[in-house]
Amino acid sequence: MKDFDLNFVRRHFYAFDADNPLSEKAFFENAGGSFPCKFVVDKLTKFYQTTKVQPYGYFNGSIEAGEEMDNSCKKIAQLLRVPLNNLHVGPSTSQNTYVLANAFKDLQTDRKVIIVTNQDHEANSGVWRRLKNFGYIVKEWKVRKNTGSLVLDDLIKILDKDVCLVTFPHCSNIIGEINPVEKICELSKENGSYTCVDGVSYVPHSFPNIKKIGCDIYMFSTYKTYGPHLGIMYVDENLNRLLPVQGHYFNAKDPTKTLTPAGPDHAQIASVAGIVDYIEEIDRHHFKDNEEIATHLKAERIGKLQREAESEILLPLFNFLKQKKGVKILGNMDLSIDKKVPTISIDIKGDVDGVVQQLNKKGLMAGSGDFYAVRLLESLGIELPAGVLRLSFVHYTKSKEIDSLIEALDQIL
Repeated sequence: MKDFDLNFVRRHFYAFDADNPLSEKAFFENAGGSFPCKFVVDKLTKFYQTTKVQPYGYFNGSIEAGEEMDNSCKKIAQLLRVPLNNLHVGPSTSQNTYVLANAFKDLQTDRKVIIVTNQDHEANSGVWRRLKNFGYIVKEWKVRKNTGSLVLDDLIKILDKDVCLVTFPHCSNIIGEINPVEKICELSKENGSYTCVDGVSYVPHSFPNIKKIGCDIYMFSTYKTYGPHLGIMYVDENLNRLLPVQGHYFNAKDPTKTLTPAGPDHAQIASVAGIVDYIEEIDRHHFKDNEEIATHLKAERIGKLQREAESEILLPLFNFLKQKKGVKILGNMDLSIDKKVPTISIDIKGDVDGVVQQLNKKGLMAGSGDFYAVRLLESLGIELPAGVLRLSFVHYTKSKEIDSLIEALDQIL
């Protein structure tokens, strides 16, 4: 195995090519969406140029279009090590949760309690809370106000035999804390409750082992995993059979279409295969036994390399912010790889938008606001609508870019 080769990784993104204006800047708003890798962009371009017709027909371009779309879904299933029939592809995770909640609205069950958190992105919170208008009781698993953390003891207090569903994030898009998803799913399963995990903020750093997690539903967004703007949703086949069909009635026997009222852009579906191609290429470069192991195992060990690289450059930024006067880091202070992704949000009690604008003038792209996590920020006592300054990066971020960010923040804050 080679050490993590950052230069090799960055060569697979057009954003870092010398003739691209983005290459002159450092990107710290990856939690809002990553750069797409070249494999994805090339597949997207090729599809629009050669096969942008209605797929699954009987002429060449149409046949090829359908085959490329099917290939993408097959590759993602292999990556996640789940049956192909358990995958649903939608325009976004927000859309997927909306459709899913609509299906639960009409689910035939005596259990009428749904547990939500106030740590989630609103996409995996508001849709479930609205089910109180359709006979469900909604209970909130609240974060601890000093850290923003979800504590298992607090879940246990509200987890009873009336709970149908427990929905929560794999990690927070604000504080970056990784939740104990396996334990949460284990407790819920013992209670006879379904689980829905929002993995949008976690998967950019490492693809999940869904079988090990033990959840019934897992969701993430490919535009944050170096791909196009789509939402991928895994739903356990036993649960899927119970959920009322949300798509066309004549597609009811196809489990991949029961939760898809309308298919997303065909070209984007076809390009998703590029994410897997990227992982394969990075693995091939770092490991000699690339041809001998399964895709999900490659993703697992590449994820470990990525997380180690991220953790190494997270520490100096964290240490700088921790000692900076007038700055409050939100969340738990544990930076262990299994506890935190490289997303830091800070409360500066001032003109957050102004700070972002000053950073931009220095070639540093960051984000400000509530990031659709209003409930969490309110719980932590953050002034809205100003919100927080969020600094997020992934495995393609350079240590020199972190140094530039620290220097700029030292001047601005």
